[in-house]
Amino acid sequence: MENVVLPKYPTRHGYMSERTQEAYIAKAIDSGLLPKEAHRMPEVVTLTAPEDLSKPIQFWQLYSVLGQDPIVGIVQRFYERVFADEPWFRSVFERVGGLAHHITTQASMWIDVMGGGPYYHGAEYRLSFHHAHNAMALMNDKGAERWVSLMRETLDTSADLMTDDRRVRISLNTFLAHFMTKYADEFAFEDRHLFGETNGPLKRRINFMRMTSDAIEALSTQELSEALSDLGVDVSLYPDKQAMVNKALMM
Repeated sequence: MENVVLPKYPTRHGYMSERTQEAYIAKAIDSGLLPKEAHRMPEVVTLTAPEDLSKPIQFWQLYSVLGQDPIVGIVQRFYERVFADEPWFRSVFERVGGLAHHITTQASMWIDVMGGGPYYHGAEYRLSFHHAHNAMALMNDKGAERWVSLMRETLDTSADLMTDDRRVRISLNTFLAHFMTKYADEFAFEDRHLFGETNGPLKRRINFMRMTSDAIEALSTQELSEALSDLGVDVSLYPDKQAMVNKALMM
């Protein structure tokens, strides 16, 4: 099991980080990506990424790994692409402000959500106002497709800013996919998850010795099977849930 020493950079909540975290966790629990007790799991809710490289980085933990400069660098590379793009796309951004304005604003939002502290003043209201008024012309299938394409190009050519921790890119993909789903729901365009691999399901660590009989019996068949397998038990010898419960009670 390979580990790293974290945090590399000090973290704190921002104007958006807690509400964004809560919204993502709720959706991830509903979809089975996170266990139902995820709100109480330190490795999930903390702003510091897990030192165990086998565990995923939640996107509000990214600042603890990257710090400010790489985040700003990725955003800068993205907007350089935007401002070099076709007129129908870049003109929407040009009406709001120049390249430096967009880099500063977007990087502030990313840093805020990723655990770097209170940078994005106005939080959700400011973000919603921007998309509903300044960027409305691109909140559609065509605009979303182009935005995603440029962002993926940026990520694919920015490995030098992501450290050698492969979890970083996956966490960035998860962050972007979460917000893309949010905007697709709000503005009724096709939801696009084309950034790459995202965080997979997080299994909770089950310790039968610390659980009551009722808690063990409340586990699902799949949870029992996986936990017993992790302990080296041949689960094929236990054909149903009750048999696995009985084995777990003996551990």
